[in-house]
Amino acid sequence: KIQHIFFDLDRTLWDFEKSAWDTFKQIFAKYNLLRKGIPSVDKFHDIYTIHNDILWEKYRKGTIGKEQLKGERFTLTLKDFNIDDSKLGDDIGDDYIKLSPLTVNLFPNTIEILEYLYPKYKLHIITNGFSEVQDIKLKSAKLDVYFKEVITSEAAGVKKPDGGIFKYAFEQSGATANNSIMIGDDYKVDIIGAKNVGMKQIFFDPNNQYVQYESTYYINDLIEIKDIL
Repeated sequence: KIQHIFFDLDRTLWDFEKSAWDTFKQIFAKYNLLRKGIPSVDKFHDIYTIHNDILWEKYRKGTIGKEQLKGERFTLTLKDFNIDDSKLGDDIGDDYIKLSPLTVNLFPNTIEILEYLYPKYKLHIITNGFSEVQDIKLKSAKLDVYFKEVITSEAAGVKKPDGGIFKYAFEQSGATANNSIMIGDDYKVDIIGAKNVGMKQIFFDPNNQYVQYESTYYINDLIEIKDIL
């Protein structure tokens, strides 16, 4: 019987793309990036996404650290627009970390499903995101009241999909693989990671892109969790 539910946060409950886009518009205006030669927020965001994805993969593998990731993703983006200014990259990186967790965008039915689950199960978060950022996100979105444990990769010392973070989560929450379930959007990180430690999984695929992937359960809308739990 399921007693513990572990949620991923970014792109599962928190609509990361919408929040990032809103934050980029603020940064683009604040730093007059149009005058510096960047033609649009769209172009800035598109180039950033390429660098961010590459650097996050390195961060997940432990080949770069948090501080390097935070600033370098913007410094490299600026260089692609012929702006060689590492201080500006660092300043934008700091602002992004401050602004993005306050720019609240949740997926449809986030509050509804948490209200449904909260009285019945112990709810937790497992995230690879930066600890200080995730805490602010949960508080600013008023989600913190639903979760007993917030397990971060920084606290665990390893990142999803490494089985160590799930085992650390079990220790912190009192859960076991048999009485818990993982809900997340990243097949490789959330679903395979949970599967490898013997947990059931709910694969959240809001854009219906990965229906062919194997998981215990598959949903497109968070409200569908009602049909499972």
